[in-house]
Amino acid sequence: MASSPTPSSPTLQSANAGASSVSTPAFSPLYQQIKGLILHSLQHGEWKPGEVIPSEMDLAARFRVSQGTVRKAIDELAAENLLVRRQGKGTFVATHAERQVQYRFLKLVPDTGDAREEGPAQRTILECKRARAAADVARMLNLRTGDPIIQARRILSFAGVPSILEDIWLPGQAFKGLTAEQMAEYQGPTYAMFELDYGVRMVRAEEKIRAVLPDAEQASLLRVSAQTPLLSVERLAYTYNDVPMELRKALYRTDTHHYHNSLS
Repeated sequence: MASSPTPSSPTLQSANAGASSVSTPAFSPLYQQIKGLILHSLQHGEWKPGEVIPSEMDLAARFRVSQGTVRKAIDELAAENLLVRRQGKGTFVATHAERQVQYRFLKLVPDTGDAREEGPAQRTILECKRARAAADVARMLNLRTGDPIIQARRILSFAGVPSILEDIWLPGQAFKGLTAEQMAEYQGPTYAMFELDYGVRMVRAEEKIRAVLPDAEQASLLRVSAQTPLLSVERLAYTYNDVPMELRKALYRTDTHHYHNSLS
């Protein structure tokens, strides 16, 4: 049954009148305005990760547009990995808990076989603490210097070999209560834990990659010499509406693994 727009779900008219609610200009194509309304519902948790969204027919009735317009909006959201179409079952909110999504942000793959055959990395949480954002971290996460953050460091190992050293910074308010024990005990992908426990879904990320030499502490943690070249990967991950929610700096060993990315 088609549902009527509610105060928490803006109408097409309100999207046209005030772009601030969904960040959609009034002159954008109609399907883009519908896309903005669907994004608004995703951002405000009307449909949770893994849940089915209303049918195209119901959404068309809700927004008073054609099914074709809704379909085009959903096509774009599916192409951006925000929604997942399942033949004969409907359209679902994408989730990092799904196996086909788990490896979307993992680009380090073994030289032989693939990441799925290798299985998940073994995690060693070195620290997870509350801190105050330094100026550079605050700038990246769109915070103020001194704002509360969660700072974590961990090692990811494959077959007992430490392969990735990660430093992670998260906004303190959004991830209040996160502990080292929680990070260590959760068996699924970390981004799935962020979804389930904190309602934060990472929808895209930007990365900077360069070759570096480790300092003495980094070399010791990764069990390599100080002359071993490592891959430095700095990632800034965003939730809906391009809100930065995670800064991650990682060092990758590449003696048995390599960085793989598919371009299209």
